[in-house]
Amino acid sequence: MPRDEASPLPKSILFLCGMNAIRSPMAEAIAREALPKSVFVASAGVRAGARDPFVDAVLAEKGLALGDRQPQRLDDLEDAYFDLIVTLAPEAHHAALELTRSMAVEVEYWPTADPSGAAGSRERIMDAYRDVYERIAARIAARFGASDTPN
Repeated sequence: MPRDEASPLPKSILFLCGMNAIRSPMAEAIAREALPKSVFVASAGVRAGARDPFVDAVLAEKGLALGDRQPQRLDDLEDAYFDLIVTLAPEAHHAALELTRSMAVEVEYWPTADPSGAAGSRERIMDAYRDVYERIAARIAARFGASDTPN
């Protein structure tokens, strides 16, 4: 849903997925580029994960990078309070609802396919990751009114 111009952007957004290896770091990189620097953006996973080289490759195609950032778990965050938590996987959504049970935090579920199951040639796998990137970028643009979302 497009952002109502009268409603302010959240001051802090957490993107949460299963292992903080693909969807949530991709969303974090897109949001950091598209949203004003005044919005704090982070990502985490429910479980420990390993950095995915296909994410780095797709982000590089878009002129984005994760730098030396490594996957982190929700439990590893210094501060788990965010104005908005966007969950990208069912297990992440469940964890966010548990975490925010006694907190006034908005939680949104954006079901997003996990491209790590793609098989075939490198190009076919890259296409699956590119599709996830494009879907997340479009969702960020629609939700936050970010017109300069990297494409």
